[in-house]
This record gives sequence, C-alpha cells and structure tokens, in this order.
Amino acid sequence: MAISLRKPQEIEKLRAANKIVGGALELLRTKTKAGMTLKELDAMAEDYIRSHGAIPSFKGLYGFPNAVCTSLNSVIIHGIPTDYKLQEGDVIGFDIGTELDGWFGDAAITMGVGKITQEDEALIACAKDTLYTAISKIKVGMRFKELSLILQTSIKDAGYIPLKDFCGHGIGRKPHEEPQIPNYLEGKAKAGEKIKNGMVFCLEPMICQKESKPVILENGWDVVSADGLRGSHYEHTVAVINGKAEILSLA
Repeated sequence: MAISLRKPQEIEKLRAANKIVGGALELLRTKTKAGMTLKELDAMAEDYIRSHGAIPSFKGLYGFPNAVCTSLNSVIIHGIPTDYKLQEGDVIGFDIGTELDGWFGDAAITMGVGKITQEDEALIACAKDTLYTAISKIKVGMRFKELSLILQTSIKDAGYIPLKDFCGHGIGRKPHEEPQIPNYLEGKAKAGEKIKNGMVFCLEPMICQKESKPVILENGWDVVSADGLRGSHYEHTVAVINGKAEILSLA
C-alpha cells in the first residue's frame, strides 16, 4: 500500500486533531498525583477531548474499552484503566488518540508519580530522548529503515532495548496507516520506502530493560516485557514539511 502524501490543508487538519491530544496529555501530566485512580485520569482526558469537539479515537478501536491507554510500571503499552490508585514512585504511561472531522491524532508520554528512582528517571528519559533525537534527524530522501536504525541505536546506546513486534505507524484518515516504523532495524538500512514531503507518521519508542520479547497479559491488552521489569514509551505525530519533521502533537 502506498504511503499517503498530505496537502498543506490536510496537514493543518491533522495538526488540529493532534493539538487536542497534546492538550489532553499536558492536562494529565500536570494533574496526575498519588491517590488518583487510572479510571479518574481516563475520564478527565476523555472530558477534555470531547469538550474540544473531538472524539477519543481509541475508545472502541479494535475493542479497546477506554479513551486512554494507562500503562503502569511494568506495562509498556496498551494498559487498560482500572480502579488502581496511583502511589508515590509509580511510573505511568499515557497514550491518547483523537478523531476530529475525520482526521486522527496520536501521542504518548511516560512520567513518574511524585519522587521516583534515578533508574526510573533514566528509563523514561531514554524513550523521550530517543523520540526527539529521531525527529531531529528526519530528512527527505532518507529511508524509513534508516529511521528505525536511528531509533534502535539511541535506545541501545542508553543501555536499553526496544520492545519487539510493536511499532510506529502512518496516520491520517485512519488511526493506523502505512508505513510501519519499528524501533529496530529489520533487514538493510538502505532499503525500502523513502521519506517524502507531505508524509505524516507517528514515532513511538517503547523501551525494555533486559528482554525485548512482548507478553500480553490476561486482559488481552496490557503489554509487558518478558523480563517483567518496568518500561517506558513516548510518541509524537510528525509531518514532513520543507524537508524536515515538524511535531503536530504539541499542546
């Protein structure tokens, strides 16, 4: 399937959907504290999304029951909100999608609750730093596999490994479009599709400590590493404009 090239006015529609994602994530970043339940935070973000005229696109997507993926401690992605009350020292990831006028937004952050260990700070920093490093190096003409190599190198240089079998993706009229963008290199870097102006896609490094193999828990959604250790996840939607990547999913 071909990778869509978006016109400037279409990118602006995607920017509008993604700005709401960024605002919802910023709301959660500032309001999250010990004692709050994951369901309360999910409801807070859903209210924010709907109050801005958008729909929480994850709700019902492939059967997911909530507006926000709340990935707690060892859960790296796709965590289902529960009645669990956050505790000091927890690590929580929030992944949010929106639909606005038929266009989709998607982004994620991982954060600590109160004071967290230096080890957890470094784990979170790996996901965030890897994301921004990769975005800064995107240019027209490079291949998506080269981008996957940049993501992999950044993660491994920090002393971690990428989660396997899950990846970044294109986005537009659907929440998940071509291409798939793994956080690790498969095959040769100088092969496959090249990045072009007008492409819009999500990068989302997912970080494991010792084992890259994913395990899906009994609820059918929560994804952990086979090592059972804490992970982290960061994501932005970017558009390639005038030769370089511009982040759309900022508040």
